[in-house]
Amino acid sequence: MESQVFINSIFGVAAFLGGWVLNNITRTINRIDKDLRDMPHVYVTKDTYHRDIDELKDICRQIFAKLDHKQDK
Repeated sequence: MESQVFINSIFGVAAFLGGWVLNNITRTINRIDKDLRDMPHVYVTKDTYHRDIDELKDICRQIFAKLDHKQDK
């Protein structure tokens, strides 16, 4: 009877550890999924980035044009 208790204890510990590992994997997947869903709110989209860079380039062109006109005078 003692061997049955020992075997049941080993299976119980193995089941506990397996459940703990699966629980951690599930929580990690849920956290990654939440981070992925929040990504558009946290990071800049490519279109917005290109639009902002184009605006900065236009501002730089205007500044350089003014500097060129100042240099001529």
